[in-house]
Amino acid sequence: MTTILGAGGDIGNKLAKLLAASNQPFRLVGRNPSATSGATETVAADITDEDQTIRAVAGSGVVHLLVGLKYDQKIWQEMWPRIMHNTIEACKRAGAKVIFFDNVYMYGKVAGPMTEETPFNPCSKKGEVRAKIATTLINAWKSGDLTGMIARAADYYGPDTRNGMANLITFEPLSRKKTASWLVNDTVPHSFTYTPDAAQSLMQLAGRSTAWNQTWHVPTTPDPPTGKEFVMLVAKALGAAPKYRVLSGPMIRLAGWFKPPIAESYEMLYQNDSPYLFDSSKFAREFGFAGTPYADGIRITAGSFR
Repeated sequence: MTTILGAGGDIGNKLAKLLAASNQPFRLVGRNPSATSGATETVAADITDEDQTIRAVAGSGVVHLLVGLKYDQKIWQEMWPRIMHNTIEACKRAGAKVIFFDNVYMYGKVAGPMTEETPFNPCSKKGEVRAKIATTLINAWKSGDLTGMIARAADYYGPDTRNGMANLITFEPLSRKKTASWLVNDTVPHSFTYTPDAAQSLMQLAGRSTAWNQTWHVPTTPDPPTGKEFVMLVAKALGAAPKYRVLSGPMIRLAGWFKPPIAESYEMLYQNDSPYLFDSSKFAREFGFAGTPYADGIRITAGSFR
């Protein structure tokens, strides 16, 4: 049994479809999970509660931790350590392996490409939380308490990807003939992981016995476009005028006074003012896939907005 903790998210939905297509038994776990075609079981559980997490994971062989929390620093500081502890404890009791789908916040601002060997050096409160929980999982597998893995992605985009920043500020407005936005600096390259590639990589990693007890960067196409180039590709794919504005730090800080989610993004703007380069060459060497080319991914994503 493969169990998805945090069913219903951008990656979880795509992973569920892949599991169904391959006729693998899988269980969807969430606070209010929706019935999904092909799912063996659907379980309602709050994984901030240890007992509920243990019950939800029982009988699993592989557990994918794909939880998404409200983008709020205080919620992250309170809930993420608890979720990681509960997941590790539940997997230990079930004898299950765990894959944690992670981001790059713990690296902080990096000069050059981010790799699996990049040291944790967070420069944000959210990055400190991600460094803490990733370290907790790494220490658990190093001590032999369980078998685990971290699958890490860059910022992402893709079809039916509700929470991808590029989808929200670029694809969505341009699809409605409105003005798109970009954050801080449109002249530097910015890596994006294509969500179907991320979901597929989780299947591949879980099935490779030699992949466990290490960190992997999921396939993300090298040589990314600049912000301006990305917007131009999106506009062309949508048949729209490439109208966009660059949102400066002060503009975002001001908007944050009125919209708390925008205020929460302010501390992460360091990811946008200089090159943001995500290296997944380790995955490419092992699995022979470097990621869907940006032109193809953008074309397919644009099609999902029509």
